[in-house]
Amino acid sequence: MAPAEPTGRIDAETRDGVCRLVMNRPDKKNALTIAMYTALTEAVEQAEKDPAVRVILFSGAGGNFTSGNDLRDFLDHPPEHESSPVFRFMTAIARAEKPLLAAVSGLAVGIGTTMLLHCDLVYAGTNARFLLPFANLGLCPEAGSSLLLPLLAGHRRASEILLFGEPFSAVKAKEIGLINAILADSELEAYALDLARKLTAKPQASIRLTKAMLKKTNAGLI
Repeated sequence: MAPAEPTGRIDAETRDGVCRLVMNRPDKKNALTIAMYTALTEAVEQAEKDPAVRVILFSGAGGNFTSGNDLRDFLDHPPEHESSPVFRFMTAIARAEKPLLAAVSGLAVGIGTTMLLHCDLVYAGTNARFLLPFANLGLCPEAGSSLLLPLLAGHRRASEILLFGEPFSAVKAKEIGLINAILADSELEAYALDLARKLTAKPQASIRLTKAMLKKTNAGLI
C-alpha cells in the first residue's frame, strides 16, 4: 500500500484589515508540505492585491509556529526551479509591500526562522525555540538568511547560529534582534493581533512607503 499523502492546510481569514495566515498541521508540528507552500504563496499574493487587507499576520496552530519542511514530501517533490512553491513563497514575502507580522510559539525550525527575517514585526511566546539546522544537514542557508542574519545580529553571532545549527531561545532571539518582544504564551496571539490592528488604523500610504524605505538597503540583494 502506498503511503498516505501528507495533510495540512493554511487557514486564511481577513477581518478588520488584518489577514491572518495560520499554518495548521498540529499533528506534525505544522511541518510544511509543498501544498501548504502553494497555499501560503497564493494567500500572500492575494492579500497583497486585496485593498481590504492592510496587514498580514503569520502564526501556527497547536502551540508551534512550524517545525520546518516536511522532509518526506520534499524528497518526493524536490524544489528545483524558481517556479517551485517554496521559492515562490520566499519571493512573495521578500517582495511584500504590506507589513508582515508573526506570532511565534513553540518550534520555529528552518523556514520557521528564516521567514521571520522578512517580517517587519515579530513577537514570540516564552516557549519559542528557534533553529537553523542547514549546516548540520549539509545544506546552505536559505531565503537570504546568510545575508539578512548578519545584518541583524552581526557577523559573529550569525556565524555561531548558522555554523553550529543549535536551537536558541526567545531570550536570545530578542538579544540579536530577531524578535521584538517576548510574551506569555497565553497572551501572544492577542497581543500580535492588537498591534496588527493598530497598524491598520494608520495612513496606509505612509506605512507602505516607510516599509519600502526601511528595506531599501537590501533591495536587489535578495
